[in-house]
Amino acid sequence: MTPGIDDKKGGSQQLVKVLIVDDSRLMRTALKKLFSADLQIEVVGEAADGKEALALLPGLQPDVITLDVNMPEMDGLSTLKHIMIKQPTPTVMISSLTTEGATKTFDALRFGAIDFISKPSSVGGAAAAPRESDITHIIKLAASVRIKNVRRFRVREQSAAAVGLQESAIKFGVVFGASEGGYSALLKIIPQLNSAAPAVFIAVLHVAPPYVDAFVNYLNRYSKIAVERATDGTQLQSGTCYLAAGSEYITVVREKSKLVLRVHPSPFPDRRGAINMLMLSVSEIMAENAIGVVLTGQEQDGAEGVTEIARMGGQVIVQAPKTCLFKEMPETALRLCDSSRIIPDIYIADAIDTLLSETLKKEDESYVEKS
Repeated sequence: MTPGIDDKKGGSQQLVKVLIVDDSRLMRTALKKLFSADLQIEVVGEAADGKEALALLPGLQPDVITLDVNMPEMDGLSTLKHIMIKQPTPTVMISSLTTEGATKTFDALRFGAIDFISKPSSVGGAAAAPRESDITHIIKLAASVRIKNVRRFRVREQSAAAVGLQESAIKFGVVFGASEGGYSALLKIIPQLNSAAPAVFIAVLHVAPPYVDAFVNYLNRYSKIAVERATDGTQLQSGTCYLAAGSEYITVVREKSKLVLRVHPSPFPDRRGAINMLMLSVSEIMAENAIGVVLTGQEQDGAEGVTEIARMGGQVIVQAPKTCLFKEMPETALRLCDSSRIIPDIYIADAIDTLLSETLKKEDESYVEKS
């Protein structure tokens, strides 16, 4: 059974209804042929531009939309914004412009797309079979993602002067772990983090280092906090978010009175353990003031880390699996750490801010009582 596809009554699998939106008749035909060959997917409609797609949407009620970027009348990004306002529907970008690390890709994910696929140059033939399988797999996974409660973030691009390092002492350490689908989740969280919080934020994303570099540059333009690439020897600053690749082993150490990052290439690049390693180091230093957050992804990295954070008295947040493209990481974390808070990605930044505020309030009340 394909993950995320619900069974119909009687045991048969429910068809995933797809609307294809692309101005190329050739590509629409190729995608329709590809999807029609899968018994779990039904193409319910085609549109040559955004306006046509929006007109068809209420009547077709698709489970998933595939969307090109460059189209006449209304381009893909404008169409995506209208979809998420009028009839939120899981949308997968399939375009020559939505390559990994590209600005258009990050824009689409920020506006609500579930995932992205670089448009195949051709469809069909033995050589294309693995690529075609990946496309249909993503479409079926996207159908399981629940986005009924879409929250639009109106984040303005920040000027360099508006985003600065905070000088306040670091009281909390917040660690995010994400893998497949992680760009989308982190784009809903990092731009909304509170730059005034006495906390340092560190995220591990299982993608290649050059894509982390591109992601950092993009986030820094749209986030309330400063976003930096995690590098060895960096002295941590509160109100700042540091990003690392999953192929790097990253830890936090205390040197005199300062917290410092240690970043080294993973000795086992084929094994996923960077999230666990970071969370274990932060739990040791921050104890009850550590917060571990496990987001979408395959495999199990992060589950042991948040379990240790919880054991040390810290807090754990797990992205609600129903909002994840890939559910294995959050579901494993929930099995191992039953004290986790289960929160949709769009509300995780708010939840972190609330946890920090509540902890600071308790500390103040405790101080008053002792006085």
